[in-house]
Amino acid sequence: MPGHRTRWTTTAILTTTAAVVAALTLTSCSDEDTPSSVASRAASAFASATAEAGQQLDDIKGGVDAKGAIRLGDLTTDSDGRTTVEVTAQNTTDSTKSFGVQVNFRDEDGNLLDASVVTVSDVAAGQTGKGTVRSTRDLSGDVRAEVARAVRY
Repeated sequence: MPGHRTRWTTTAILTTTAAVVAALTLTSCSDEDTPSSVASRAASAFASATAEAGQQLDDIKGGVDAKGAIRLGDLTTDSDGRTTVEVTAQNTTDSTKSFGVQVNFRDEDGNLLDASVVTVSDVAAGQTGKGTVRSTRDLSGDVRAEVARAVRY
């Protein structure tokens, strides 16, 4: 059994050393930024943005589902590196209406990357209105946009 213990001890020492070197390398730029703190802040910011987007639509009183009246244009990247997409809202009623639209940004695997809300205000009866939704942070890779929720009011 002494041989087994020696292999285990050597493996443990090498693993611990590799972990310490990796941690020092990752945190050498800042004393405050550890991989777990960066991941935690990113997750918190994402959850906050998603919750805020949903809350904005939840706060609309007297609205009706209008997801079928919304079309999205092509995705672009603005000068600040944020992903944007044009939103077109079709008002099929006989009076002027506004639309609150939540757009989810997803990667090629369908993972949710970001969520944002745009208001398309005062669309005349029988007309279309346009707005542009912008991601709350820089997105990279193959990003796709989808209408998550839409409310006409």
